[in-house]
Amino acid sequence: SLLYLQEPSNKRVRPLARVTSLANLISPVRNGAVRRFGQTIQSFALRSDSKSPGCAQKSCSRSAAPTPPKRRNSVLWSEMLDVNMKESLSTKEIKRQEAIYEMSRGEQDLIEDLKLARKAYHDPMLKLSIMSEEELNHIFGDLDSYIPLHEDLLASLGEAKKPDGTVEQIGPILVKWLPRLHAYKGYCSNQLAAKALLDQKKQDRRVQDFLQRCLESPFSRKLDLWSFLDIPRSRLVKYPLLLKEILRHTPKDHPDIQILEEAISIIQGVLSDINLKKGESECQYYIDKLEYLDEKQKDPRIEGSKALLCHGELKNKNGHKLYVFLFQDILVLTRPVTRNERQAYQVYRQPIPVQELLLEDLQDGDVKMGGSFRGAFGNSDKAKNIFRVRFQDPSLGQSHTLQANDVFHKQQWVNCIRTAIAPFQRTAAAAELKELPELSEEAEENNPSAPNIKAQKRQSAISGITEMELDESASECSSILDSEEAKGAKTHRTLSGHRKTREKQLSGKRKETLV
Repeated sequence: SLLYLQEPSNKRVRPLARVTSLANLISPVRNGAVRRFGQTIQSFALRSDSKSPGCAQKSCSRSAAPTPPKRRNSVLWSEMLDVNMKESLSTKEIKRQEAIYEMSRGEQDLIEDLKLARKAYHDPMLKLSIMSEEELNHIFGDLDSYIPLHEDLLASLGEAKKPDGTVEQIGPILVKWLPRLHAYKGYCSNQLAAKALLDQKKQDRRVQDFLQRCLESPFSRKLDLWSFLDIPRSRLVKYPLLLKEILRHTPKDHPDIQILEEAISIIQGVLSDINLKKGESECQYYIDKLEYLDEKQKDPRIEGSKALLCHGELKNKNGHKLYVFLFQDILVLTRPVTRNERQAYQVYRQPIPVQELLLEDLQDGDVKMGGSFRGAFGNSDKAKNIFRVRFQDPSLGQSHTLQANDVFHKQQWVNCIRTAIAPFQRTAAAAELKELPELSEEAEENNPSAPNIKAQKRQSAISGITEMELDESASECSSILDSEEAKGAKTHRTLSGHRKTREKQLSGKRKETLV
């Protein structure tokens, strides 16, 4: 090291290129993106090896400067017109042609990205044996097959362009082409499984290193691999916006008006079908990952589910993380587990069918922390962003008080559960109002049963309150209190002994720990 420090400051030091063999393994190709990709790997290897003081020179610092990302061409259609042509067109027509040009330019960018994903990611990883062919096919799917699809639209738009650069009618082209987007059903349905496999493979050091080098290369535009794989989906959801923008700037007497409206209807139908298929695939993906500890936990409504309304991470009474799934007909609480590097979900307690599900929207501070919850939070803390789910019949299973990360996620869960149980609540309310059962003076506050609920609805009818107009977001404790006060005002039959019992129960409710 002493000899090294005594070298003249202007002497150039040639670093050892340790990783140049990685770039050399990539076969020469004509595509510029891949060629630049190989050169970038080599330049990163040289920079990583340059640790000597000689690199403080201008020559070394210049070579170590980061390569600027490749930028898209952002020229507007109107900027390519000459002055005379621009003056001959109305402002509305210029905006219409801008919208058409934006669609055409977007197709060109999409085609380039699809080709880049294959030549800069898929092919090098296969050649370098970073991933197996089966794994790559699972992650990339049939991405190549969509390139001709978008090239056809681009060619049709080019043929429709007049010598002056304008497009007279685009509607017929779109009505004929848009139904072909149904081909994306399979690709979009596989995205969840593809993303999971890619995330798993990123744990491999070679995969991680390769993807990082790509991210730092100019061709990536600072986008990671998944961003390229997700580009087709993001493009699909832009089509309705692009068509509406073209329609907005199309004159009322233009022949494209009705055809563009038909095109918008077609693309919305295509997206609806793709979303439905994607939802079914996502639902089945999670169903296949469920593990049951008891045969009693298995419910045919789980296997028969076709839609996943909501899912995500919540905490239980002990601060332990649960992963909760709200399928169309049943709520399933699980514990995330790992089996041979594979994510799985162990079913926790008994799943609750939606038609038997009772929801309590608890307010912040309604429930004090206690028991083992103190380990996860301060002793004086009160629960925030919490709600409770349980069976209407408490004998079928225990209740679960769940905590979301923030108020936004809590509200999402509450809204989803309310939407799922609303049809069953309306049906039950109509049937119970017809029956009008006898009033019950007492209610079991912590574990309400069906007769208690009927009693509340009977009293609401006496008080002139419509059951369907009750605020669902109020906690059950408040609902019972209001019901009891209404009974005292109307019937004058509540004894002082009953009042003392009620006050005891309410006092106990306010001191309740999370269950």
